[in-house]
Amino acid sequence: MAKRASSSARRPSLDYEHALHQAGYRWVAGVDEAGRGAWAGPVVAAAVLLPLHPNVSDSLSAVNDSKRLSPAQRAVCRQVILHTALAWAVGSAAPEEIDTVGIVAATRLAMQRAIAGLSVQPDALLIDALKLPDVPILQRAFNFADSISLSVAAASILAKTERDRLMQQLDAVHPGYGFAQHKGYGTRAHQHALRALGVSPAHRRSFRPVAEIEPK
Repeated sequence: MAKRASSSARRPSLDYEHALHQAGYRWVAGVDEAGRGAWAGPVVAAAVLLPLHPNVSDSLSAVNDSKRLSPAQRAVCRQVILHTALAWAVGSAAPEEIDTVGIVAATRLAMQRAIAGLSVQPDALLIDALKLPDVPILQRAFNFADSISLSVAAASILAKTERDRLMQQLDAVHPGYGFAQHKGYGTRAHQHALRALGVSPAHRRSFRPVAEIEPK
């Protein structure tokens, strides 16, 4: 298995997309998620289908794995992606769904919803880590795909920026937890808020750190 350091030595490219296109697949979409490890809020996925024109890589030269970019950089990249993509869509799974089916199955649901929302349906997928057994489309799933494939990197940015927006909305609905700051992840401030305020409807009750907190 490739280490993170080796996968991050290069910028995302369209190499995988071009290879699939040359193999006869016309529409290749990248798929990624955001929020899988958070204690609260939805898991959000995005699917992005980029044109394979020679200048696309230059237009999206700032696009990378969303975790490597600042919020300001992600905001700029998001607008360029929306302007450049042939098709894009986001999907999500709510905390209740995560608690019911588990985080892996819920992540797959979010990805399937994003793919179903595309205005151009792909005939091949590049996915970060997870395969989708219920999607009858050719799939290439590999670790660190958001650092390797430009389509997956673009999807990671759309998923992250959409989820951040949703967490800011949840912060207004459930004040005091700091959702706008930590986005539902298990920071020390989030732990303190959970102990002080109890579990909110936005929390994933099946996650052990949340389940250990007695609701008030």
